[in-house]
Amino acid sequence: MRLTAFTDVSLRLVMRLAVAGEGELLTTRAVAEMTSVPYTHMAKAVARLSDLGLVEARRGRGGGLRLSERGRRASVGSIVREPEGGGDLAGCEDDPPCPLRAACRLRGALHRAREAFHASLDEVSVESLVASEEVFGPDLWQGTD
Repeated sequence: MRLTAFTDVSLRLVMRLAVAGEGELLTTRAVAEMTSVPYTHMAKAVARLSDLGLVEARRGRGGGLRLSERGRRASVGSIVREPEGGGDLAGCEDDPPCPLRAACRLRGALHRAREAFHASLDEVSVESLVASEEVFGPDLWQGTD
């Protein structure tokens, strides 16, 4: 299983914002550069996570991005689950549809596996991902040693 690019960008965004210093407001462009993500992709992630209440985005002079308290406490599973959606992992209903789908048990097994994957990520909070400054401090994001 592989996360979509959008989910990957969303996780990079919340992790970077989680290690921001007190009062540090970052622009979408700055976070995009720090995380090696195209600006347009980061802007879409900012918009979606703002809609979900995980990121606070203020425009204009003195504006910037900040991780909300809800975003800090959010489970990685909830962040992954939302953009990944609940579609089939296999192409059962593709065009043309799989001729085995009527009797196949693979679809159910894959669904259960995805739910187990999400459940294991539900136990991990954004805050816990960046809890140790020695391992994951702000210097990592600035490209310094």
